[in-house]
Amino acid sequence: MSLQFLNIPPANGKSATAAIVLLHGWGANLHDLAPLCQELNLPDCQFICADAPFSHPQVPGGKMWYDLETREYRGLLESRQLLLDFLSSLEETTGVPLSRTILSGFSQGGAMTLDVGLRSPVAGLVSMSGYLHDEPQPAGEKSPPTLIMHGRQDPVVALSAAIQAQKVFAQLGVPVQYREFDMGHEIIPSEIQLMRDFVLETLSAQNSSMIEKG
Repeated sequence: MSLQFLNIPPANGKSATAAIVLLHGWGANLHDLAPLCQELNLPDCQFICADAPFSHPQVPGGKMWYDLETREYRGLLESRQLLLDFLSSLEETTGVPLSRTILSGFSQGGAMTLDVGLRSPVAGLVSMSGYLHDEPQPAGEKSPPTLIMHGRQDPVVALSAAIQAQKVFAQLGVPVQYREFDMGHEIIPSEIQLMRDFVLETLSAQNSSMIEKG
C-alpha cells in the first residue's frame, strides 16, 4: 500500500525551492485542502496533498488516517509508517529535500502531523485544529519548529487538546508557536496568513543555517 497524492507545482512556473505537504481531516480527501495552495500565496513552493489510505465508513469518497470510532485508533500504526515512507520518498517527486519541506494538516491530519513530524527530518510542522495521539517520539536531537493553531469554539476537537499539545512539545524542547482564534472547527484567513508567515520564517531560518554551515 502507498499513499495517493495531488501534486501541485509552483505557481511561478520554476523549480520548487520548498515543499508543503497537506494532510486532510477525517472523512475528507486529498482535494479538501487544495484551495490552500493558492490562498497561501507561496509561488516558490510545491504542494503535495496526500490522501489518507483508508475509506471512511460513512462518507462516500471520504478517507481517514485511522478509525476514530475505535478505542485503539485502528489503522494508526499503518498510516504512521505509510506517511513516514511517503515523506522519505518525496524528494524524488519534488526535487526538494525534507529539510526544505513543511508538513501540515487539519484535524486528524493535524494529529498525524504532530505524530509523524517529530519522527522525520522535515523543516517545520503546522497543526490546524489537531491533537496528540500519545506522547510524541522525537527522532533526533533537533526537532522541527512547530505552529499549533486552534479555535476557541471548536466543537469537534476541544481547545484543551491544543493546549496540551503545546505544553508537551514545549517540555520536549520543540520550538513551538501557539495561537488561538475565535472560530470553530475550520480554517479562517487569519490562520492562513499566520501559516504563511511561519513557512517564510522557517525557510528563511533554514537558509541562514545553511549559509552559516557553508
